[in-house]
Amino acid sequence: MTRADKSLNLYLVFKDIFLMTVATIIIASAVFFFLYPTQASVSSIVGLAIILSHVINLSVAQITMILNVVLLIIGFTLFGKEFGAKTIYTSVLLPVVLGIYEKVFPNYKSITGDSILDITAYILLVSFGAAILFNDNASSGGLDIVAKILNRYLHIELGRAMSIAGICVALSSVFVSNSKIVVLSLIGTYFNGIVLDYFIFGQNIRRRVCIISDKKDEIKNFIVNEMNCGATIYKAVGAYNGESRDELISIVTKHDYQILINFIAKTDPSAFVTVYTVSEVYDTHRHQRFNVPRKSSEK
Repeated sequence: MTRADKSLNLYLVFKDIFLMTVATIIIASAVFFFLYPTQASVSSIVGLAIILSHVINLSVAQITMILNVVLLIIGFTLFGKEFGAKTIYTSVLLPVVLGIYEKVFPNYKSITGDSILDITAYILLVSFGAAILFNDNASSGGLDIVAKILNRYLHIELGRAMSIAGICVALSSVFVSNSKIVVLSLIGTYFNGIVLDYFIFGQNIRRRVCIISDKKDEIKNFIVNEMNCGATIYKAVGAYNGESRDELISIVTKHDYQILINFIAKTDPSAFVTVYTVSEVYDTHRHQRFNVPRKSSEK
């Protein structure tokens, strides 16, 4: 390995540590400053810890640590060493930061004084932090691991998987909380899944561009050689006249999509182009997940 390679690897390691640290502090801050005061159990293992703290003589941070260790062992087994190593770090750091907050602010009360505002702020912050971790192949532990299991084996979108796991936690609050907190937990859990989906897919959305053009070769060369993207060519037969044409298909990022459309418009203004929004692609040969078409969007 060359010195440049070592430097690059070192940079990537520190980048991962930095991102995970920032994301975990964001999540811990959201939990302590906005979830703790409401005593709601919104889509998180900490929510379950809050419920259990009513019946177990341990702090929320301590219960969170215990639950995370159990789920961490499961996640390490299912998702491999990289996921496990990263999540070990975040799973330990999260309750540590919570413990620090508990010591520094022992009698902390809500900043806003309104449980609905607290839950709204919590959802936005915790979803943002969780999305950073998911996109770095990591997790804050707890329900994130449960959601990733549902995502991988049942092909449920991460936001929806978080909602399913979170609803189970939210419903358990009925044993220790009043009806207002239970309803707030359920509503917060639902919207948390929606916001999490937005943060995750908003960073990974791609476009599946289908092109029929008399200047197919020029467009193909631009995609492959200039944009360094892949492309596939299919035979397409028109239903009206039975004419056979080649259809060029490429999946590109949102940034590359605009570059490609501009090139097509300049090269062949009469080209027929259809575009699909893509959220996930799974390469069965490499066993890697990228994006899969969700719905058609525009011409």
